[in-house]
Amino acid sequence: MTIKDIARLSGCGVGTVSRVLNNRPEVSEETRTRVLEVVEAHHFQRNNNARHLKQQASSGVAIIVKGSQNMLFADLVERIQARIKDGGHPCLLYYIDEDDNEIEQALQVCRERRPLGILFLGSNLRLFQSGFSPITIPCVLVTNSAANLSLPNLSSVSTDDIGAARQAVEYLMSLGHQIIGILGGRVEQSNAAQARLTGVLQAYQNRRLPLSLEQHYETARFTVEGGYEAMERLLDKLPRLTAVFAMSDVQALGAVRALRDRGLAVPGDISVLGFDGIRLGQFTVPRLATVRQDGEGLARRSVELLLHQIRDGGAPVHELIPHELLVGESVTKRK
Repeated sequence: MTIKDIARLSGCGVGTVSRVLNNRPEVSEETRTRVLEVVEAHHFQRNNNARHLKQQASSGVAIIVKGSQNMLFADLVERIQARIKDGGHPCLLYYIDEDDNEIEQALQVCRERRPLGILFLGSNLRLFQSGFSPITIPCVLVTNSAANLSLPNLSSVSTDDIGAARQAVEYLMSLGHQIIGILGGRVEQSNAAQARLTGVLQAYQNRRLPLSLEQHYETARFTVEGGYEAMERLLDKLPRLTAVFAMSDVQALGAVRALRDRGLAVPGDISVLGFDGIRLGQFTVPRLATVRQDGEGLARRSVELLLHQIRDGGAPVHELIPHELLVGESVTKRK
């Protein structure tokens, strides 16, 4: 059987059949289905590459990573890929910008590659609420909780972001810091930033201390450059601050560099506390104080849950993985 035969049997043009066989997006779902039904009915295989694509479509697991400069995600991806391959599945890895729509990416992946399941690293829960329903394969959110979404095929494995952020700020307060600057993501786009900000607010409420988000909070991308630029803005509007809590280690490292460039010592003048526990932070000078997420636990449980859902189905599961406060060298008592 040739492509021309498939075109004749499906009632489509040769060009349309070619686009379907090459997983091109410029084809309607109705047309794609009609062509693939003919292909499967006649056991057509175009060439070795086509066989490879077909194998991946039937056994691959997709990983969608939101944020290409997130060092925690880089570590998680390495661990997750190894476990998926140990489970006998090829990995389909996709990186998108932290401001992009992960649901649109997932829908495209499902159309083009038909994976068995999807792991999401980084997510905006509002996008899941409004657009996830067409996705029917098992999925797992990694580092964000989907417990409140009540979606039948969406599990999650995450850190208690609220509790961890509250613990971090309360630790700074226990050392005498009251004027604390906060570097974080856009709360309307990042559920991690929203949850961690909630933890910050709880810490201030517990101590009955005032907190002005306009003065104390500075929005930053989850990058070193984002942390550097936000730290400069924070210093200009809150010059009396004695400590900084950054919602990611990469932001914290950018903040340390900005402080040093302003002639300020860390932690002598200003203490800096991060979040994530990336390996790089333990080799910087000073060694970064941070909230360490358990990367091994997050990776292991997310893959276990997804492969179990693929194999056996069942109700979604939502788990919290314990975190740890690493004291480090970038935080000290207020002078």
